[in-house]
Amino acid sequence: MATPALAPQRTFAGVVAVWIAAAVVALAIGIIAPPEWRSAWMPLGMALCLVLAFGIQLRTGRSQGFIERVAASSLGALLVMGLVGVGFGLATLFAG
Repeated sequence: MATPALAPQRTFAGVVAVWIAAAVVALAIGIIAPPEWRSAWMPLGMALCLVLAFGIQLRTGRSQGFIERVAASSLGALLVMGLVGVGFGLATLFAG
């Protein structure tokens, strides 16, 4: 039997956790994958972050604002992975 939450859990921590995971995944892809395969691996990393966002937000057990939290997690992960990808792309471009 579920009891109503008197003090709801913090949901911002779950959003930030996905952003941190996106940074770790993007850095791992950038370091491990060869430069010509990085653009192929980044969407798979983003898919992993999307699944992680759903899992974390379902774990909180709150239905209010679920779509907004998943959207914020996913959009933030996309921005973080995009910035890391641009950084690796510029580094490859200027490395020769």
